[in-house]
Amino acid sequence: MSEFDVAASPLGGTYALSPREVEVLRHFAAGLTYDQAARRMGVTRHTVDTYLRRVRGKTGAGSGAHLTRLAVALEDELQRRAGPVAE
Repeated sequence: MSEFDVAASPLGGTYALSPREVEVLRHFAAGLTYDQAARRMGVTRHTVDTYLRRVRGKTGAGSGAHLTRLAVALEDELQRRAGPVAE
């Protein structure tokens, strides 16, 4: 399984998230419903719920607000890794 480390999260620590867990977390942060995220990912609503439960389990995020803060930290980390955008 490919893993993605989210460093400096607001919940503290570094978490190994699968690419699909990262994808569903990004959809959650974008405000998509479970059904919308499922359609975009080509999976069922139940699968989206499973991914989010796994993220909560790995990170200790107990609420939607915690997941949102984690997702924002993830986006910041992804942008940092991508480097500056050429003009």
